[in-house]
Amino acid sequence: MEIDPRILQFAGSLIAILVVGALVVALKLGRSTSLSTHTDAARAAAQVHDGYAANQSAISEAGNAAVLSDKAGQIMVIKAHGAHFAGRLLGAEASASVQGNVLSIATGEARFGTVSLTLTKADTGPDTWASAINQLGSPDHARPA
Repeated sequence: MEIDPRILQFAGSLIAILVVGALVVALKLGRSTSLSTHTDAARAAAQVHDGYAANQSAISEAGNAAVLSDKAGQIMVIKAHGAHFAGRLLGAEASASVQGNVLSIATGEARFGTVSLTLTKADTGPDTWASAINQLGSPDHARPA
């Protein structure tokens, strides 16, 4: 019995796809990135910037982004980036705006872009975060030593 080469090619491709899928699962490469608690957000921020110790945070409703502050007044924004989180410490070039319960943070870095967070369950409202971010460049803002 002769098997059509197209069937063999199809079967080989299917087997290869299943093997790659199994490797992805085994290596946990396809895990979801989601933040649900302050502890999750603080851990992600500490991984992004070594030594960053968040004492306050607000997590987006979707769990894909957060804004955090530390005791020194540094504000960080993190967002999902593949299976991990990427983040930036915000400086004077950052700005924020609010529409309803959506906080939009422009980091001032074109490659990082703007991060939008829907804050419905946050302890601190989007207006408070926007005000703090927009004051980063002002002389009144306490800068870390």
